[in-house]
Amino acid sequence: MFSNEVLFFGGFLLVIGVMLLLDLGVFNKKDHVVKFKEAAAWTVAWILLALVFYVVINTHGDLVHGVNNYDELASIQSKYAPHLKLIPDNFEASLEIYRKNMSLEFITGYLLEYALSVDNIFVIILIFASFGVRPKYYKKVLFWGVLGAIIMRFIFIFVGSALIQRFEWIIYLFGLLLVYQGGKIFFQGDEDEKIDPAKHPVVKFASKYFSVFPRYVYEHFFVKKKGKWLVTPLFVVVLIVEFTDLIFAVDSVPAVFSVTKDPYVVFFSNIFAIMGLRSMFFFLSNIMGLFRFLKYGLGVLLVFIGGKMLAHVQLEEMGFKTVYSLYVILGILAVSILASVIFPEKKEVKEIASNS
Repeated sequence: MFSNEVLFFGGFLLVIGVMLLLDLGVFNKKDHVVKFKEAAAWTVAWILLALVFYVVINTHGDLVHGVNNYDELASIQSKYAPHLKLIPDNFEASLEIYRKNMSLEFITGYLLEYALSVDNIFVIILIFASFGVRPKYYKKVLFWGVLGAIIMRFIFIFVGSALIQRFEWIIYLFGLLLVYQGGKIFFQGDEDEKIDPAKHPVVKFASKYFSVFPRYVYEHFFVKKKGKWLVTPLFVVVLIVEFTDLIFAVDSVPAVFSVTKDPYVVFFSNIFAIMGLRSMFFFLSNIMGLFRFLKYGLGVLLVFIGGKMLAHVQLEEMGFKTVYSLYVILGILAVSILASVIFPEKKEVKEIASNS
């Protein structure tokens, strides 16, 4: 007989799998350019689904770890949420405290991960432009990119959780990494990022270990020529998207561990953000230029999260709660977006200067 924990996790993966198939277009497999309206609808759908899951965690969060009594709850609390104050003589009240904390950690982690995904979108746009991928094939490439990202995040998160539980000092290493990455955004400034296809490490790897066909063949990843199977440039682009997500996971996964040490909550928040990444890509790709200060906001966000990890002991002693992190994240994003709207980039001046 399966435990409640296995059933809950299995049910979660089943729902995500069904939604991913629907998002792919199981009833319409023809490749097409995703329009703004379709992207907006799917973006809203994924956000609503994340909010529904927040309610589920808030009412049935104990099922995640199969908690049946106070001793089991106390064991989970001491392992993943030692800051919580349970009520020894009241299991139901303690369970309510645990559920509320878990749901708050999920929604905070989700918002953080979703915000950091914006930087990932910047890079994916550059990848597609640099490698000349046709817009009608974006959706297919991103589908397989998301599928690979789910598998990699699963491994990364649960291995990372095991390491943190065994070597607590790793959380300080994660904190330093996030502060460094956040600071690097400011030093880069407004420099135009470019990708040289010939020099990309994944292209060099693919050229060395695979037989690569020199041009795109419609939507195909593989093509058979003279009895030999070759990979197409579109398959190489999928590999590059996977590699890019792996790089970003080094930032985003440790960031969510600053919110919660529960690997299941980290996984849930990551997966919802990743699943919404594809639709958000199409939604934001045409209006990304309107948010000129958003990237700097993400830099501030990384520095804040990294600093929080470095000073987590002192902050806990001061009574710093998860909800405070949620407020700070919302505040940073709101300020960077408002600043972008109030102080838009003066493109006309640049164009006049370049033509004179």
